[in-house]
Amino acid sequence: MDPLLELKHVSYAYHTKSGETYALTDISFQVQRGEFLAIVGPSGCGKSTLLSLISGLILPEDGTILRSGMPGASPHSSIGYMLQKDHLFDWRTVYRNVTLGLEIRHELNKRTRLHVDQMLKDYDLYRFRNAVPSELSGGMRQRAALIRTLALDPELLLLDEPFSALDFQTRLSVCDDIYAILRKEKKTAILVTHDLSEAVSMADRILVLSQRPARIREVIRVSFAREGLSPFARRNEPEFKDYFNQIWAALNPVSPGKEPA
Repeated sequence: MDPLLELKHVSYAYHTKSGETYALTDISFQVQRGEFLAIVGPSGCGKSTLLSLISGLILPEDGTILRSGMPGASPHSSIGYMLQKDHLFDWRTVYRNVTLGLEIRHELNKRTRLHVDQMLKDYDLYRFRNAVPSELSGGMRQRAALIRTLALDPELLLLDEPFSALDFQTRLSVCDDIYAILRKEKKTAILVTHDLSEAVSMADRILVLSQRPARIREVIRVSFAREGLSPFARRNEPEFKDYFNQIWAALNPVSPGKEPA
């Protein structure tokens, strides 16, 4: 089966009057349909730039990005983007927020309304459909933002630190919620995160990037003996610590002749 997404030797540089600064160099990987991929790396290494390239918001300097085997050179409706902030509008109800993308694309019809209603029921937001976002908790707002994205039925979801604005307890709960929703909807997802525990608890594979200009330092396939675990349950499994330490070692390689910290 062809991968849903493939990057081949992708590089990108930012250009200013003083010269160019490479953010990413020679990035190559594939994402299979239904896979949950996490990307971790040092702060400022280009993780969000990589998502912008995948979404088509910016174009690579070198290399090729293929979506379902076809070149992707512009923003594409098959890709959904979920950012750090939920960007819900408080002058619109929850329902009118989650249907905003459908309105913009002139796709708000009986079929899509039924789909939205079902997701609001499935993910415990239907009774808040006429509320405004300020009446929701942080976790509920993130669920609403995800439903807004899923309403457009994207093939691929890009998640750029979507839990970073939440407190730790809420973050754990919402992480479970979002993971369950994506699995139920059978979506392919790429998560960018600074939280190594979050990556291990959610992903099927983890890409570890180096300092800028980022290269792929290591690819770690995540597998737990007990299948079907929630992200929170994964944190209590014996394999969890081993994967965490493996990522930490990849992010903090020991130079020759230097003792580990």
